[in-house]
Amino acid sequence: MSDLSSVEVSISPAEKLREYLATQNKRLTPERENIVEEVFSTHEHFDADMLVHRLSSRKDKKRVSRSSVYRTLELMEKAGLLRKVARTEDRDVYEHDYGYPQHDHLICTKTSKMIEFRNEEILEILERVAAEHGFRITGHRLEVYGVCAEAARPPRRRPRKLDLI
Repeated sequence: MSDLSSVEVSISPAEKLREYLATQNKRLTPERENIVEEVFSTHEHFDADMLVHRLSSRKDKKRVSRSSVYRTLELMEKAGLLRKVARTEDRDVYEHDYGYPQHDHLICTKTSKMIEFRNEEILEILERVAAEHGFRITGHRLEVYGVCAEAARPPRRRPRKLDLI
């Protein structure tokens, strides 16, 4: 997916969610804990339906309702564990925000492929522009939309019978 490595964090994603939930007078239920565990078992962009499918196909048979997945994703986003990267095909796409370095995305409008990248020059430009305006950056999000190399290739055309004569 990406050559960006994770960064060290002081507490587990489940503990971070537990702390956030405590501020909201909520608790970390076993269902929510299963969702956090599944989300952080791999670093891939995903939507809620993909996560529901992954959870339902687990061998441990720990069932999680679809509504719990949607509600927990929203809580995880508010807790700073996830962020919405893009909306593709009418679905919100999520990625880890906790334990992963600041990075940006190239998003193909034809295939929905997402390419993660980190570029120090972009960071330097943003810092310079912010300084010019007396602005302190606390984070940024850059999503560049276009067409990936795979989608830009001309389609392979089968030769017509008359062309073979």
